[in-house]
Amino acid sequence: MRNKSQLITSTITFVKQELIDAEGGHDWFHTERVYKNALLIAKTEPVDILVVSLAALLHDIADSKFHDGDETIGPKKAQRFLLNNDVDSTIIEHVTQIIENMSFKNSFDLNTSFTSKELEVVQDADRLDAIGAIGIARCFNYGGFKDRALYNPEIKPNLNMTKAEYKTSNAPTINHFYEKLLLLKDQMNTKTGRRIASDRHKYMEGFLKQFYAEWEGEK
Repeated sequence: MRNKSQLITSTITFVKQELIDAEGGHDWFHTERVYKNALLIAKTEPVDILVVSLAALLHDIADSKFHDGDETIGPKKAQRFLLNNDVDSTIIEHVTQIIENMSFKNSFDLNTSFTSKELEVVQDADRLDAIGAIGIARCFNYGGFKDRALYNPEIKPNLNMTKAEYKTSNAPTINHFYEKLLLLKDQMNTKTGRRIASDRHKYMEGFLKQFYAEWEGEK
């Protein structure tokens, strides 16, 4: 295996290339923010920083949303890249497991058994990028990408959806706040994640209050 610094540099180069034409909310800059979030959270958690770094960098190289719902492509690509770089098999296995289990949609699977501190850190880092100011921007960017309505008062959020319903939903973008984004604060794993999420959650609540006021012509 290359030294850690060289491996991280090679991974960044690989991910940038893989995501060169990615949708704006799931591009290299999203990955870079998750990577930075993960390094910040890892400072206060007992984790293998190499595993955290690799998982954060490789977590979105083939998001299933852009591959007909196929959740196997991303982990396989990550595994192949790490194998080609002679990474230790135990690290490859751990990174792959994190990528397979970190997505919000996997929270619908109550029988998921894999867990690790590294997974908790990377999962929190990814979820932080889904809330707050950037989370709002990403949400509407993806809604526009999918040609979804901004808001439709007649279409209520589905608060009891299944994983299949979540993956195929075409509801207005505002509904996504209630179906995912506002739920993330209470799903954080780490102390640092919870602290940052609390502030970002309040920002989203303020945004929604302003949005509805403007919608009704009150402001």
